[in-house]
Amino acid sequence: MANLTDASVQLFERSSDERFESIDALREHCQQLRNESRERWIAPDEFRAAVRPPALVLSLQGQPNGLTDWSFGQTCRLARVTKETINRLSADTAAQVLEETLPRGGKPIQVLTRNETVRAVHGASYTRLYNVDLLHMLKEFATDFEPPPVGVNGATGLYCGEQDLFAFLIDPTGWAEIGGEAFAPGFFLWNSEVGRRSLGVKTFWFQAVCQNHIVWDATEVAEFSRKHTANVHDGLTGIRDLIANLVETRDRRRDGFVTLMKKAMEQRLGEVPDEVVALLRTRGFTRSLANQAVELAVSNGRLTIFSVVDALTRLAGRLPNAGDRVAVDERAASLLSLAV
Repeated sequence: MANLTDASVQLFERSSDERFESIDALREHCQQLRNESRERWIAPDEFRAAVRPPALVLSLQGQPNGLTDWSFGQTCRLARVTKETINRLSADTAAQVLEETLPRGGKPIQVLTRNETVRAVHGASYTRLYNVDLLHMLKEFATDFEPPPVGVNGATGLYCGEQDLFAFLIDPTGWAEIGGEAFAPGFFLWNSEVGRRSLGVKTFWFQAVCQNHIVWDATEVAEFSRKHTANVHDGLTGIRDLIANLVETRDRRRDGFVTLMKKAMEQRLGEVPDEVVALLRTRGFTRSLANQAVELAVSNGRLTIFSVVDALTRLAGRLPNAGDRVAVDERAASLLSLAV
């Protein structure tokens, strides 16, 4: 099993204005961005550097357009001049350098603009997939999935900024049994409309998510990605298939897990408290913890497998050391395999 840090990295990199509270809010934002954006094909001779005091801008067919940090970097790469070099120059000198180094002639340049600002600059081979198209597919095939609990600094797991989109979604009701332990399904989804990263998805089954949005003890991890070339829209099919497979597996396993939990709620772990304590001792629990768990289980009802597992989980939450809590939780979950 692996611990996945993809969402945790996003949690610490994203500013508050890039976070969204729900999939609907994220989709509305992406739809607005799509509506306000325009793809343009500009002949190299009409793609020129200029100055709109005090800033460097691009003149597209004679109309000045501002630059984002990302599109500025792309323009510098197109001119084969380092971004760091241009940043050291005055706006007038920078415009002159770019005028002398930007390509002239050849194929048109693909430019994505929004409200007189250039979002992206690409060559003819780049094919764009808009974030909202990806989210529309998600709405149809991942209806039961939702963001994880809010993490530190108010992180939501749903992000969209100037350069890319990232979504972390789980099914909190999809718990199922795998190898005698409880797992729930989840996935990461990403895309960029401006060429910052590929289109992709990573699906998995996990046991826990912490406030830093680290996914703990992930298994059956599957990843698919596609570059933004001519067949990038076919990537939606690959992503849809992975998510559909995750949902199908969830439904199949959840039925088995429900059956297992029903048995665990009915089957006794032992006839008397001393018998249960002795069994817990053979499973690696300390005598003190075993006695406390049995006492708590008895006070809440019968000595069923489920009541003892629940008692152990509650007691584990009181332990001061995180490693001890995880160890007790794992041993407690293993007791479910005794249900027959």
